[in-house]
Amino acid sequence: MPRLILIGPPGCGKSTVGAALARKLAIEFIDTDAQIQSSYGRKISDIFVDKGESFFRELEFKALSQSLLVTDCVLSLGGGAPIASSAQALLRSCACPIFFLDVSLAVAAPRVGFNRDRPLLLTNPRAQWQSLLETRRPIYESLAKFVIKVDAMSVQEIVDEIAANL
Repeated sequence: MPRLILIGPPGCGKSTVGAALARKLAIEFIDTDAQIQSSYGRKISDIFVDKGESFFRELEFKALSQSLLVTDCVLSLGGGAPIASSAQALLRSCACPIFFLDVSLAVAAPRVGFNRDRPLLLTNPRAQWQSLLETRRPIYESLAKFVIKVDAMSVQEIVDEIAANL
């Protein structure tokens, strides 16, 4: 089982913070989006376009299920990974702490860029991101043991706060 799980919307820093935290803790880092791209051999945006969102969500659930079996790692989930009820049930059955990295649109926008590899943000990306977060926030909050407002924090400050809560 992972030591901890990071969840949150695109641009909140899950991958960057997760990698830095794994280095600090000297444990493995797993990013489900990277895992899917590596195992499927295609970018997520290409999978979405060619196979559709439901196919991608199946790959995402499989990556989540497999990752939960890895002992002592930092696990970063794609923004939509915890949204399906089956994924929520899996995450609720996991005894490891879940951290929701909460970010505002103003901070996420430059990070996401709204122009690369974000298949759900292709049309009117700012409105789409806001809509996604409004839909997903209650799920993120219900799953998380800890919510960290990351807007004014550096990567190191976020890593330190998470480590202090382990």
